Amino acid sequence: MTLAGMGAPISSTPAFKIPSLQATVTVTERAAVKAQSLLAAKGHPDGMLRVFVVGGGCSGYQYGMAIAANAEAEDQVIEAEGGVRVVVDRDSIPMISGAEIDYVEDLMKSGFTIYNPNATSSCACGSSFQTADGSGAPRACN
Repeated sequence: MTLAGMGAPISSTPAFKIPSLQATVTVTERAAVKAQSLLAAKGHPDGMLRVFVVGGGCSGYQYGMAIAANAEAEDQVIEAEGGVRVVVDRDSIPMISGAEIDYVEDLMKSGFTIYNPNATSSCACGSSFQTADGSGAPRACN
């Protein structure tokens, strides 16, 4: 129904769609095996590997990982290689989408490594990066 002088009727269908954020993170077989054994060893065989990005590090952003018993409301849960579930929070999705999580064990270090196509530079620490927009406040490596 249209009332004179009131313009077009309001539609219940929105004029635009808010894009949903979807992270695509892959986990190598080696990382999946290590994640499953780590979750079991820590008493969380049904747990998930939470991967996140925070400000800091020598390049502006740094990665973090933790064991998550469950996901928060706005988290995205990704079913990865070997049944491992990876949880990514809403704020980290744009910076980590497309990344690959691997597990490296050599003479120099052992641990999870993230290969991130969104990183335009990183520091020698290997856990810090910067994106194309240059945001983030760099700090010295520890």
